[in-house]
Amino acid sequence: MNKKILGLALPNIITNITVPLLGIVDMAIVGHLSAAHIAAIAIGTGIFNLIYWNFGFLRMGTSGFTAQAYGAKRFDEAVKIFVRALAIAWLIALLLIAMQWPLAQLSGLIFHGSNRVMKLAFTYFYVRIWAAPATLGLYALKGWFIGMQNSKLPMWIAIFLNIVNIVFSLLFVVVMQWGIAGVALGTVIAQYSGLAVAIFFANKYYGHLIRRHLNLHTSLRWNEMKRFFRVNGDIFLRTVCLATVFTFITSASGRISDEVLAVDALLLQFFTLFSYFMDGFAFAGEALAGKYVGRGDTTSLSSLIRSLMTIGIAFALIFGVLYALLGSNILGLLAADRGVVALAEEYLIFAVAVPLCGFMAFIWDGIFVGLVRTRAMLISMAGAIAAFFLLWFSLREVLANNALWLAFCVYLL
Repeated sequence: MNKKILGLALPNIITNITVPLLGIVDMAIVGHLSAAHIAAIAIGTGIFNLIYWNFGFLRMGTSGFTAQAYGAKRFDEAVKIFVRALAIAWLIALLLIAMQWPLAQLSGLIFHGSNRVMKLAFTYFYVRIWAAPATLGLYALKGWFIGMQNSKLPMWIAIFLNIVNIVFSLLFVVVMQWGIAGVALGTVIAQYSGLAVAIFFANKYYGHLIRRHLNLHTSLRWNEMKRFFRVNGDIFLRTVCLATVFTFITSASGRISDEVLAVDALLLQFFTLFSYFMDGFAFAGEALAGKYVGRGDTTSLSSLIRSLMTIGIAFALIFGVLYALLGSNILGLLAADRGVVALAEEYLIFAVAVPLCGFMAFIWDGIFVGLVRTRAMLISMAGAIAAFFLLWFSLREVLANNALWLAFCVYLL
């Protein structure tokens, strides 16, 4: 079982680890401009997290349904899911582009920073929003590839995409001096480049299946899509809760001060690195759990859960130790402002605690997505977010930013 998990997890880890590394590179590029740029990237990223995370069902729902179809050898159904996911992704993306101005105004009510910080953040937003069709299309394609038990294709797509992003961000910011708009434009170019490569791979490896079973009428028939929408509705509401927590962290940090906003943006990079690493095993859980349910193999499903939990404990301990020993060095690489780094070091204990508090949440997420048990995921998330806000509002006057991070750890648990 461990061999099967690692066979799917390792490519996913490589895929996912490029995402936080990309964020770290973006943070490092603007971090050497000013603390205001760090805060603006934090807000700009928070805006897109709030938007895109809410549509995470395009990946998760697609992955779970596709894995079960694959396990049952229903390749006709797998192609229908492929069509549905892409159609919904691109429809949502067009709506987001059409509504970019009201979305920006709403974001200005949610996020807080100085006038300079907010101006920089909106510059970032109005450029990056044009990547929406590519970003959401990649969500759908990635979920479909994982459901088809192929985690290597998303890995190569992510590596290519992130190399393009880093190259163009450096070109636009360092060479051409376009500032934060250059970082956003690098992301737009990279997302469309990644989408082109993903479509190329889909045609190369699965084109024969898609052409054999493609039927737009049956794929988009309402009765066929009803379960897809119901399950994804649960995931959507769950993700709204998830995005609410991370949006609130950025918003609450900005209310304290621009310096605390910059500090928490740096500290969240530790969580992001760990989360995308653990998501590699969660994605393996999605693919394998869905396959085993599809073919009715409950013995293998139980073995899968035990193996994933053992692996999760091991990596939580590894990350906790690494953050304890190297946390200050990592902060020094992320920002040049010694005052911001010194303040961030006061909160490093939370960077150490997060992996230990959060590893089980990632593992169970993968299992439940594969089982398509989305209602249980929604209920558990509702309990977690209630605990987060109860603790924050109870302790914020006494502990300030410490209360925010303590509430986050409890939320993960």
